[in-house]
Amino acid sequence: MNKLNGRVAISVLAVLPTAIAFTGLMGIGQAFAQGTDETAAASGGSKVLGAGLAFGLAAAGSGIGLGFVGAAGLAAISDNPKMQSRVFIFVGMVESIAIYGIVMMFIILGQ
Repeated sequence: MNKLNGRVAISVLAVLPTAIAFTGLMGIGQAFAQGTDETAAASGGSKVLGAGLAFGLAAAGSGIGLGFVGAAGLAAISDNPKMQSRVFIFVGMVESIAIYGIVMMFIILGQ
């Protein structure tokens, strides 16, 4: 983990290749499987993996964004208490990212 301006930041160069390699390795077993229907074998694990990634990445992004917005919002409210309603609007906008992730998870699992 790298320190950036006193805050701990996740290295994208370490996380992204790991995620790509993990999802690539999930398809190796399907290449040599002897099944009667290709779509039935490929859809089960791929749906669960896609739904998990959709919700997990949306929740992680929302959590990181909420940390930044919450810190900035508290600083703004301490300077001007009239900004409280605007800060709540921004917090709601960040939380909507996690809700979109949940919706996409249900759409992926429903197909």
